[in-house]
Amino acid sequence: METKQRMPVYYSEYLQLDKILNAQQPESNKEGVRADDEMMFIIIHQTYELWFKQILHELSIVREIFKQDNIHNSTPDIYNSVHRLKRVCSILEVAVMQMGIMETMTPLDFLDFRDLLRPASGFQSIQFKIIEATLGLQYEQRHGKAYYLSQLTPADVERVKQAESELSLLTLLNQWLERMPFVKNTAYWQDADASFWAKYRGAYSASLMEGEQQNMNLFDSLFIDDKQYPEGRSFSADASRNALFIMLYRDHPLLQLPYDLLNTLLEIDEQLSMWRHRHIHMVQRTIGKRVGTGGSTGAAYLKGAADSHYVFKELAELTSFLLPRNHLPQLPESLIKDLGYFG
Repeated sequence: METKQRMPVYYSEYLQLDKILNAQQPESNKEGVRADDEMMFIIIHQTYELWFKQILHELSIVREIFKQDNIHNSTPDIYNSVHRLKRVCSILEVAVMQMGIMETMTPLDFLDFRDLLRPASGFQSIQFKIIEATLGLQYEQRHGKAYYLSQLTPADVERVKQAESELSLLTLLNQWLERMPFVKNTAYWQDADASFWAKYRGAYSASLMEGEQQNMNLFDSLFIDDKQYPEGRSFSADASRNALFIMLYRDHPLLQLPYDLLNTLLEIDEQLSMWRHRHIHMVQRTIGKRVGTGGSTGAAYLKGAADSHYVFKELAELTSFLLPRNHLPQLPESLIKDLGYFG
């Protein structure tokens, strides 16, 4: 069969550099005002949007993996998911570091063109809102809900609402964790007194210091009570039990990648938090207590969002219930075998 001849690929055409390198149109140039730092300001924000596009690409792949009814241990799906989520972490690290370039612009440099940008604002970044929604930040959890969509075009409002209507990674993670059989499989735990959580509760309670006894109320609501969804929580009781089990017994071969997955999701939350706080300090240094170009309260709004926009906070809370390895209940031999490579 004759192979079709491909046209040679040329670097600038492949990257469409004519479009990219001519996509910077400073407002100061249009007004005949000298503002030497506006070019850098535009390029930084365009770069952020390109990275946001890549993050959404990676999250889309991971989400399609977790939409499967079952992810078998012998497939590369979990490794692929961890790999892509770690790439998201690396991108976010770059996003945090890029703030240092923005900080080379002094307040006076910014004032040269700031008023020409109104009412445009980074708050109008549709891709960033979609990233938050894709990860699992719900509308009810957002800081400043009344302002959240007010600055967007009708088309962009629909894009964000569509993203919020789809299954988030948080929801899919909850479903995946619920399916893990090890804790609730009666083949491993023969009777109620010998159940894992009955044993673990006693060991955990004995480990608490005097000021930590109130932890038992939350422990019981998450791991002991029959209520499937504890009030106000995104994770079901089964998902919380299985996530903690993964954290406790992560050294067993079959749980190493699931633990890596959970830990990487916590790292994404941390990197997003670092990016938000770096942004807050940059805004405070640059405009002080002035309002943002889009009409928000500026640094005050950013601080409110930074304090409340944690997606995987329920995963982070589970570390409150960890025990040292030498205090962990001994797993049944049949379960240890099934958690190994040759189970």
